Amino acid sequence: MIPREKYTDMMTANKAVAIAVTRARPKVVAAYPISPQTDIVEHLADYVAQGNLKAEYVRAEGEHSAMTICAAAQGTGVRTFTATASQGLAYMHEVVSATGGMRLPVVMFVANRTLMSPGGIWPEYSDSMPERDAAWLQLYVEDNQEAFDMILQAYKIAEDSRVLLPIMVCGDGYILTHTTDKVEVLSIDEVDEFLPSYKAEHAYLDVDRPTAQGIIVPPEYHMELKYQMHRAMQDAKIVIKEINTEYGDKFGRDYGGLLSTYRMEDAERAIVVMGSTVGTARQVVDQLREKGEKVGLVKLRFFRPFPNEEIAEALKDVKAIGVFDRSFSYGSTGQVFLEVRNALYEVKKPILNFIAGLGGRDIRCIDLQFMYNKLKEVEGKEKIEDPLVFVNTRGVTV
Repeated sequence: MIPREKYTDMMTANKAVAIAVTRARPKVVAAYPISPQTDIVEHLADYVAQGNLKAEYVRAEGEHSAMTICAAAQGTGVRTFTATASQGLAYMHEVVSATGGMRLPVVMFVANRTLMSPGGIWPEYSDSMPERDAAWLQLYVEDNQEAFDMILQAYKIAEDSRVLLPIMVCGDGYILTHTTDKVEVLSIDEVDEFLPSYKAEHAYLDVDRPTAQGIIVPPEYHMELKYQMHRAMQDAKIVIKEINTEYGDKFGRDYGGLLSTYRMEDAERAIVVMGSTVGTARQVVDQLREKGEKVGLVKLRFFRPFPNEEIAEALKDVKAIGVFDRSFSYGSTGQVFLEVRNALYEVKKPILNFIAGLGGRDIRCIDLQFMYNKLKEVEGKEKIEDPLVFVNTRGVTV
């Protein structure tokens, strides 16, 4: 049984997520196993059986059905949860898009894993990046504690009347999902105060107030609905900041909202990083600072909505910028790089795109040192012929 009171223990991100879900009290959990998230739904099955979570635990026959179950249940006005990875998220795609369009605040954990082919069971962002245009908020966590905390914040963000969009909390497969770290679990009373029971403003499947959802909309009204989704995504930026501040004030963990910075006060070179690699990057920044090099780090937390203004502000004084991507768009560049370069459109600074960690390849301190050194080479240049730099790739000259 999970204790009701606050406690600290060593656990994987999968277990931390599952416990956070019990604290959030969803009424429906849709479960289908796929590595490396399977532990999450297995833990939740145990917690439902033990009485730690009073929810309808539905074993789906596939990921497409799992998201359909969540969308249908959320449409009745109850809180829901599911988790997936890689091919499972790709199989969900049809309903993922529909869920965003119907403005259903489903919360899903994505254990990031490479999307085949070539296949692999190790971390990469090629599974979640294709869903960036499906009207889902996307955030990427650094460690197991952040995974726990952001499940709770995700429900409050998604369910806010200014947002009402689904959200995926993304965490590096195996690096986080299967390694243990110290996690503080909040008490049930603390979470209940922060995250009250869900009261849907619009229950679409209400027999007393019947509405139509997921239907064909003619051109006369279609663009207005898409614009409303865009406005909700933009408004989410305000909500994310408010909830981050509230969470920090209550529980002492302030993640910065859309992004956070490290040693950027006088930085001349900086790299934008997402996910578990942030921890390694901080270590490298400290090592280079000890040698007198003015380097810094921007931790990008939310990819959707993308924090254009915040990125521009964080990088306004640096001389060279690097963007780390753990996936990329073939024939183009990494997806994060495209967004960062767009945010800095009017800024004439050299920007390099570092592709690393594909297929789960380790991202070592020496690799990040290489990135910072590469930025030193391009300082002062206004134009980069080819910004793409593959890191630690055999047979590729960079």
